[in-house]
Amino acid sequence: MVCRNINCRINFPQPYFKTFSYLFFNLLSKHFKTVGVDKFSDLLARPFSFFILVVIVFLAFDRLEFPHEWKLVPGHQFGVRLVLFRLFQIAVIFSITWVLLRVTDYIGLVLTTRAEKTESRMDDQLVPFIKSAIKILLCVVALMIVLGKVFELNVASIIAGLGIGGLAIALASKDTLENLLGSFLIFLDRPFTIGDLVQVGSLRGHVEEIGFRSTKIRTLDKTLVTVPNKRMTDAELENQTERTFVRNKIILGLTYSTTKEQLQNFIGDVKDYLSNHKQVEKDFTVHFINFGASSLDVEIVFFANTSSVGDNAIIRDEVNFSIMDLMRKNNCSFAYPTQTVYLESDLLKEHKKQEQSQKP
Repeated sequence: MVCRNINCRINFPQPYFKTFSYLFFNLLSKHFKTVGVDKFSDLLARPFSFFILVVIVFLAFDRLEFPHEWKLVPGHQFGVRLVLFRLFQIAVIFSITWVLLRVTDYIGLVLTTRAEKTESRMDDQLVPFIKSAIKILLCVVALMIVLGKVFELNVASIIAGLGIGGLAIALASKDTLENLLGSFLIFLDRPFTIGDLVQVGSLRGHVEEIGFRSTKIRTLDKTLVTVPNKRMTDAELENQTERTFVRNKIILGLTYSTTKEQLQNFIGDVKDYLSNHKQVEKDFTVHFINFGASSLDVEIVFFANTSSVGDNAIIRDEVNFSIMDLMRKNNCSFAYPTQTVYLESDLLKEHKKQEQSQKP
C-alpha cells in the first residue's frame, strides 16, 4: 500500500499491539499485577510501532532494485547502498533500545508501586536509583554496539583509550564525579531517605528524589529545589523527621501592674495545664525570667510529642489558646512596648515647686 499523503504516519495496528500487550501481561501477571496492562500498552505503543516500521522499511529497501543508470556501487563499498544500510542498522538499534528503556520504566513503575506499600522508605529511594542506572547502562551498551557493529570500530581499543584519557576526563568533570560519589555516600550512610523533612543551611523541605548528580527537595513553599549531592554530604544536614519531639519556646510579656500573687498563680496554672496535656512531654519549664524594658517576661518551653510540623502547629495552637484563658482567669494583661516622655517645661515647674517648698 502506497502512502500518497506526505504527512501520513505509519503506526503498528492498535488491535494487534493490544493483543501482544495482553499476552505479554498475562505471562507476567503474577509479578506485574499491581500495574494494569493499559499502562504497559501506553508506554510501549510508540517505540514498538517505530520498531515495526523500521523492520518493514528495511525489508522493503532490501529487495528494492535501483536503476542501472544510477551506476551505484555495491553494498560493501562506500556509497548510497552502504549509507542506507548503516542508517537502517542505527534505526534498528535505536528502536530496540527505546523499547528496552520503556520496559525498564514499566518495571520501575511496578516496583515503585510495591515500595509505596511497604513501611520502609529505603526501597522508595533505591528503585529510582537502580532504574536510572539500568537506563544509563542500556544507552552505553547501545552506543558500543553502534560503534562496533555499524561503524566497525575496535571497541576494546576505544575503552583502552578512555583509560589513558581518564585522568583528563576526571579533571574536567571533577564536580560531576564528586556529585556521583555523593550519591553513593547517601545510599551507604543513609542520612535521609525519600519523604524526610531535612534542612540544609537555609533550605528546608521534603526529599522527593535522589539521583546520580542531585537531590530534589520540595520546600514548604511547594517549590522544587535541586541540590547537588556534594552539598548534601558536605554541609551540616538536619533530618527533622528523625527527631522524637519538637521543641517549642514561648516568651510572654506581662504588664508591670501584675502583682506577685497573680504572676505566681498564672505560672502554677500553666504548669498544671502542660502536665495534664497528653501530647506534651513532662520535662517542660515555666519561669519568670526577666524584668524587661516594659514587661515582666515569662518563658515557657515544652516539647510536643510528635515529629510532624503540622501536628506540632496544632498542639502549639491549643497551648496558645489555653494560655490566653489562663491570663484572663488570673486578671493578667499582655504588655506592650511603652515609653514615658517627660517634657522640659514640666520638669522646670516641678523643680521650682521643690525649691519653694524648701524655703523657710
